[in-house]
Amino acid sequence: MRTTRPWKLAVASLAGSLMLAPALAQKKYDAGATDKDIKIGHLNPYSGPASAYGAIGKAIGAYFDKVNADGGVNGRKITFITLDDGYNPAKTVEQARKLVEEDEVLLVFQTLGTPSNTAIHKYMNTKKVPQLFVATGATKWGDPKNFPYTMGWQPNYQSEAKIYALHILDTKPNAKIAVLYQNDDYGKDYLKGFEDGLGDKAKTMIVSRASYEVTDPTVDSQMLTLKNSGADTFFNITTPKFAAQAIKKSAEIGWKPVHYLNSVSSAVGSVLTPAGLENAVGIFTASYIKDPTDPQFQKGKEYDDWLAWMQKYHPKGDLKDNFNVYGYTVAQSLVQVLKQAGDNLTRDNVMKQAASLDITLPMLLPGVNIKTGPDDFYPIEREQLAKFDGKTWVLFGKVYGR
Repeated sequence: MRTTRPWKLAVASLAGSLMLAPALAQKKYDAGATDKDIKIGHLNPYSGPASAYGAIGKAIGAYFDKVNADGGVNGRKITFITLDDGYNPAKTVEQARKLVEEDEVLLVFQTLGTPSNTAIHKYMNTKKVPQLFVATGATKWGDPKNFPYTMGWQPNYQSEAKIYALHILDTKPNAKIAVLYQNDDYGKDYLKGFEDGLGDKAKTMIVSRASYEVTDPTVDSQMLTLKNSGADTFFNITTPKFAAQAIKKSAEIGWKPVHYLNSVSSAVGSVLTPAGLENAVGIFTASYIKDPTDPQFQKGKEYDDWLAWMQKYHPKGDLKDNFNVYGYTVAQSLVQVLKQAGDNLTRDNVMKQAASLDITLPMLLPGVNIKTGPDDFYPIEREQLAKFDGKTWVLFGKVYGR
């Protein structure tokens, strides 16, 4: 009968452990990720009718510069490939294909605009490439059952519009409302939420609706039509260029309705300043990030860190533009996802981690957090109303949402 010496068993056990260790520590990568870097794709309208949003892309890039200078994410540097799609859906398709098929990015992050994201929605999911934290609040980005590779980030448009509707019902129940909206899914999503929020009263309270195309040079004629309707309340559903035009034109024609402005165009630097700050006094909006012009937030570690980042990594950025707070905060959200993904940098795991968030970030408003789940692809669901006083947005009332 053969026997095995104890020391031989020990050697065999050690050898087995050494063979097993690499398997346990094995790293998993999809295209766009290696031991050294992570390729992130991004599409933004640096040109065209929505070029004011280009500030967001520049801010995101500047934040990733900081991350890389600090050593990267889990030791990997971020390679940020950002392309201009001009807010043109056809161009978005072309550029998305380039990012996925030629540049082979791990994911496409923060593509801006409802029409633009709609154009690549099916493509990204067919390719099983994350279309992550899209820069649009359309409700369609929260459908994990049918589009598991697409996730929103900001509060959805319909929920935000309902907040304005509730405020009107509470403060001006006999209002005569005029609505200006962009004639696409973005504008119609806001309009639907607003009508739903008003309920049966929408039929009588909304006295005029006017739409515009993104290719229109101005919304001057629409503003005249809305004024002539006799409306005393105005819901302004526009992107930055047209928002500034509408605010300015309203003052020029002497129309002074109670004015509600969607949050995607509430930047003091890129919207209200060009429109004339004096013309924007009294406008209402909803907020979920700290406005950099608000004195109450211009102190403390959160603001100091943001300011130091702006000064070092984004010195050409406007300190009055909340798009620079937005870009900073959404970039932090992605970094958290990548940290959680660890060495399993597959596209499926990226989406799994994006759907496993429960965090509070420094430049979100108090009471606003980021929380997701396998069946909840709406990361931010809380907002607070604010009113412009000529210098900054002044928050008031409760935080709405869940």
